[in-house]
Amino acid sequence: MCHHIISLSDQEQLVEKLEIFKFQGRDKNGHRVLRIVGKFLSARFLSVDALKNYLEENIFPRLKKKPFSVLYLHTQVQKNENFPGISTLRSIYDVIPIDARDNLQAIYFVHPSLQAKLFLATFGRLHFGSRLYGKLRYIKRIDYLWDHIRRNEVKIPEFVCDHDEDLEGHQILDCGLESDHPRVCGAPFMDSPVTMYSTRCI
Repeated sequence: MCHHIISLSDQEQLVEKLEIFKFQGRDKNGHRVLRIVGKFLSARFLSVDALKNYLEENIFPRLKKKPFSVLYLHTQVQKNENFPGISTLRSIYDVIPIDARDNLQAIYFVHPSLQAKLFLATFGRLHFGSRLYGKLRYIKRIDYLWDHIRRNEVKIPEFVCDHDEDLEGHQILDCGLESDHPRVCGAPFMDSPVTMYSTRCI
């Protein structure tokens, strides 16, 4: 958990700068998409209060009126490095307004690890309920994401594209499926507070 090295307001500004939560595009059903970058949900730098405050002020008010979907990028989330923990996730879930929960249509979970799948299949059902679990859609490759979300409307961070290319060379992890979607190379991603994006995954 965060040791409050920086103030609460500075943490909220960091959430905004990193674009951890951002509305981008729509899915194939016309629902707005809330993109979440899991890699930056680091408990080392962000407290539960900072995340909750940011969500309550900037995100939740925009989720109450119409159906929406969540695009969660799990790429490079490691349990011992930047996983916020079940207690943090549960605390955030508890403050989500009922209207917003009802309006949530699907959660597109990109690059799920085996550990994440096992965790959600067991503790996820227990802590978040089978209704939310039933909305999970595991997406192992970015190319498959476009079957659900409108292409060119969502920005994918460079490090996510890099990981996706690594999977492309490991057929055993990808069931031997290859995509025929064209890609255009973009600028390299730098692991800094300012996220950069690639056009390779659009």
